[in-house]
Amino acid sequence: MRVQRASESQPTAVHIGEDAVTEHSARVQQLLADYRDSREQLATAHRELSAVRASATAAGGLVTATTGPKGTLTGLVIADEAYQRYRPAELAEQIVRATAEATVRSLAAAAEVLAPALGEGADPQALLLGTGDLGADELSAAAPREDDSFENQSWVGETRWPSAR
Repeated sequence: MRVQRASESQPTAVHIGEDAVTEHSARVQQLLADYRDSREQLATAHRELSAVRASATAAGGLVTATTGPKGTLTGLVIADEAYQRYRPAELAEQIVRATAEATVRSLAAAAEVLAPALGEGADPQALLLGTGDLGADELSAAAPREDDSFENQSWVGETRWPSAR
């Protein structure tokens, strides 16, 4: 960069060589192209992620559960025979079993979709489960502090409320 000053009373003019402008422009264009590629990759991952479904069966094929990308139950098919074969509590167990297996499968499929869009070292399953980079000690439920417990607190003081007249 070269600075020229005609005289003390005139403003300073900065002249930048054409090579520097061209280089800068090329770099800006490359950054914009990288940004567009990243957005397209993210949009593709989003479309693929929203299409993830997984199913699992239990009770000898009488119960089929289908879950979405976050493990949310999206479908449940129970054959009529299941109502005769299983008591309600047993049938509920079979539904839970099928749903749990479908959840594992859908989370695994969703993690495969997300992995290329995430940076190296990122855990797609942790992202899907909402745990991010939290450690096991941070995820365990902490016991409430004594001053946080309101169990034996009285919200009404000894003072009498004014009566209506």
